[in-house]
Amino acid sequence: MPYNNLSDLPASVKDNLPRHAQEIYLKAFNNAWKEYEDSDKRLGDSPHEETAYRVAWAAVKKVYEKDEITGKWKRKRSKVPA
Repeated sequence: MPYNNLSDLPASVKDNLPRHAQEIYLKAFNNAWKEYEDSDKRLGDSPHEETAYRVAWAAVKKVYEKDEITGKWKRKRSKVPA
């Protein structure tokens, strides 16, 4: 079930991620929902929703990380080559 807007996201996403991370999650989930609709495109016998969920979290984790001290999600620092 794709999400129409941020308010439709699960509480685990809305209550923990900053707004921008929620936007990333929503877009990635919806794209994965479409892309992996056909079970032949999914790994093993992973359910449709689980696949979209994993893709969405992976997309968030490319940009954000959970602070081990505070437990809050924060944007990763960009690594500028020396």
